[in-house]
Amino acid sequence: MSGERHSDGSAGDVDYGEIGRNYARYRRPDPFIAARIEEALGEARTVLNVGAGTGSYEPAGRAVTAVEPSAAMRAQRPAHLSAAIDAVAEDLPFADARFDAAMAIVTVHQWRDLEKGLAEMRRVTRGPVVLLVCDPDLMRDYWLNDYIPEVRAIEARRFPPLARIAAALGPHEVREVPVPLDCRDGFNEAYYGRPEALLDPEARLACSSWSLVPAAAVARFEAHLARDLASGRWDATWGHLRRQPFFDGPLRLLVGKSG
Repeated sequence: MSGERHSDGSAGDVDYGEIGRNYARYRRPDPFIAARIEEALGEARTVLNVGAGTGSYEPAGRAVTAVEPSAAMRAQRPAHLSAAIDAVAEDLPFADARFDAAMAIVTVHQWRDLEKGLAEMRRVTRGPVVLLVCDPDLMRDYWLNDYIPEVRAIEARRFPPLARIAAALGPHEVREVPVPLDCRDGFNEAYYGRPEALLDPEARLACSSWSLVPAAAVARFEAHLARDLASGRWDATWGHLRRQPFFDGPLRLLVGKSG
């Protein structure tokens, strides 16, 4: 991952100052996923949220310290959450063992140095380190790959292999995170049974990988999906997903064990 910092302070391959203005509208915390994160945090009272974004999944009733380098994301944090500190994962401005637990929610793929960032999280945390990540090996096992394989290929390249994350994290367990049909958090798999939502350009841009796809591929996707929805072809092939309560896609929780 490049060490470049964008104009709003964000790092990685996406400038959230450009694409993140409506992020909070589409990327709302989903209660089912939130419950899995809360469970993984255990009894922690003080929690560090690294790459906190707009504050999705920050647990209520705990003392949360948020770190977020993107000014665009910090500006969208709701008023009931604490202000986020402008800092990066690789250089956390905290003393050793400062927090009971730490969390990083779908953010490690944007870090400049994964191993250094995870080492820093370990350094400042005396309890579990909870990472919500995507397994790139499972990215193409989804209907979206039939319509715009460029998005899934880009995502698979962007997300670090689970084995690399695991090696840097140390002792841990991996937990599946099925996606509910009415998922409120607008990542790509959230729309597994609601394909019409991905015809909305703003909804697509809330998934950062879409900003990296050529405009011609996006236009081809829109025409293809709109045509198949109108003709009933999408439903003939994938319509069962409209009634499927959960979808087990690439979303995983890695829970680093304390000690």
